[in-house]
Amino acid sequence: MTGVSGSATSRTVPTAGGTAVVSPPPVAWPLLGAVAGTAGALMLAFSGRYGYHRDELYFLVAGRHPDWGYDDQPPLVPLLARFMDSVSGGSLVALRLPSTVAVTLGVLLVGLLAREFGGGRAAQLLAAVGWAAVPVVMISGHLLNTTPLDLLGWITVGWLVTRWVRTRDDRLLLALGPVVGLGLQVKNLPLILVAALFGAVLISGPREVLRRPALWIAAVVALALWAPNLWWQATHDWPQLTMTGVIREDADFGGRAGLVPAQLLMLGPLLTPIWVAGLWRLLRSADARPYRFLGWTYLLVLVLVLATGGREYYPVGAYPALVAAGAVVTVGWLRRGVRPRLRRTGLVVLLAVHAVTTVGLALPVYPIRWLPDTPQAEVNYDAGETVGWPELAATVAGVHRALPERERADAVLLTGNYGEAGALDRYGRPLGLPTPYSGHVNYWRWGPPPDSARGPVIVVGWWTAEELASYCGTVTLAARHDNGYGLDNEEQGVPVWVCRDLTMPWSQLWPRLRRF
Repeated sequence: MTGVSGSATSRTVPTAGGTAVVSPPPVAWPLLGAVAGTAGALMLAFSGRYGYHRDELYFLVAGRHPDWGYDDQPPLVPLLARFMDSVSGGSLVALRLPSTVAVTLGVLLVGLLAREFGGGRAAQLLAAVGWAAVPVVMISGHLLNTTPLDLLGWITVGWLVTRWVRTRDDRLLLALGPVVGLGLQVKNLPLILVAALFGAVLISGPREVLRRPALWIAAVVALALWAPNLWWQATHDWPQLTMTGVIREDADFGGRAGLVPAQLLMLGPLLTPIWVAGLWRLLRSADARPYRFLGWTYLLVLVLVLATGGREYYPVGAYPALVAAGAVVTVGWLRRGVRPRLRRTGLVVLLAVHAVTTVGLALPVYPIRWLPDTPQAEVNYDAGETVGWPELAATVAGVHRALPERERADAVLLTGNYGEAGALDRYGRPLGLPTPYSGHVNYWRWGPPPDSARGPVIVVGWWTAEELASYCGTVTLAARHDNGYGLDNEEQGVPVWVCRDLTMPWSQLWPRLRRF
C-alpha cells in the first residue's frame, strides 16, 4: 500500500496467519530525540519549583512501610519514592525523575508508533510533538505519581503489539509479560487495557496472535509479577475494590455523563482533530486494516471506564495510537490539494498554541505569589496541592508550642487525610512535632497511638466541633491554616483543634476513624 504520509511508503505481504506490514519508513531519530529530549528537559527544569504534592508526601511515608500492596495502590511507586529520596538526600528534582523519564520515553514511542503506521519524518515529528503537549501528560509528568508510569506502560504495550503485526516477531509478544506485570505493580488500569485489547482482537483481528504460545507465556509472566500484590489484596479484604466505589462516588466532570466530554480537556481541544482523524483512519481506512484493533481498543476502553465509573483520565493511555495514526493522516492532508504552505503554517500555529497553553496550565511557570490569579489555579487542581505544606506544619507547630509544657510532651497529632499527615511527617519534626497519625487509607493500617497516650490531641482536618465532641471531653478551635498566598486549595482554612480527655482508648477509637 502507499502510505498517506506523502513520500513515505510501506507495503503489505500475506503471511500464514494474515497480513503483515513491512518496509516502514526510516526512523526520524534526530527529530524524535530532539522532541523527547526537549520534553524531558522542560520537565526537569521545573521539577524543583513550588513543593511536594500531597500524593508525593504520602508515597514517601508509604515507602518507609514497604509491603506488597496498599489500600489504594500497588507498591512500586512508593518504593520508587523511598529509593529516590534516599539516594538524593531529599531532592524534589530527583524524586520526580522517574516521571520525567517516563514522559520522555512515552513521547519517543508515540513517534515510533506513527512510523509503524507508515508515517515518515513529518508524521513522526507531529505525533511526538502532539503527545508531548497533551495536558494530562504534562500535568502528571511534573509529579511523581502513578499516571506517567502507567501511561508509559500502555504506550509500550501498544507499540509492541503494533510492531508485532508488522514483523510477526514473537519476541515482541514475550516482552508484553514484564511490561504488563510491572504495570500492574504501578496501577491496576492495565487490566482494562488487556481486556479491551482482547475484545478488539476478537472483533477485528489479528486473531492469529491468540494462537501464539509467546502471548500466553507473556500472560503467565505478567500474572506471576502481579501475584504478590494480588495476594496482598486478597488477604486484606480487597480494599482496592472499596476504593473503586469511592472513586465512582467522588467523580469529577459530572461522573459518567461527563466522562466523554472530559476527554477533550484531557488531550487538549486543539489536538482533537488529529486524534479523531486517527480514530477514523484506524476504523475505516483500508490501508490501516491491519491495525483496526487499535481503534476498537480505544472504544472498548472508553466503554469499560464508563461501565466501572472510573476517572476521566483513565482512558488516556488508549490515545497514543490515535494521535500517531492521526499524525499520518494530517501530514497526508497537508501535502494534498491547494495551498499546502498555508496548511502547514496553520498546523504549526495550532501546535504552538496547544503547547504554550498546556505549559501555562500544567507547569509551575509563574512566581508562586502569582499562582492564585492565574488560570492554572482554576483548572489544575494538582498545582494548588503543591503549595502551602510547610506553612501548614508551621501552623500546627504553633498550636503545639502553645500547649502547657506538661501537656506538650504527651500530645498526639491526628490528621484528616494522608496529605496533611505526610506534610507534618516531612516538615514537622524540625519544628518539634510528634509523629502524625491518620485514619485515611493506608495510614489507618500503620496503627493508632498507644492506649497509654492520654495527652491532648491536636486534630488537623475538616471535622466539626460536634463531630469531635463524641470522642473528646472538651474541644477547642486553636487555629485555622492560611497558606499565605491566598490560594484556595484543599487545605486553605483547615481548622486545627485541641481535643482533651478522650472518651475511649485509642484501640477502641481507631476503627471509627478509618476512611477511604
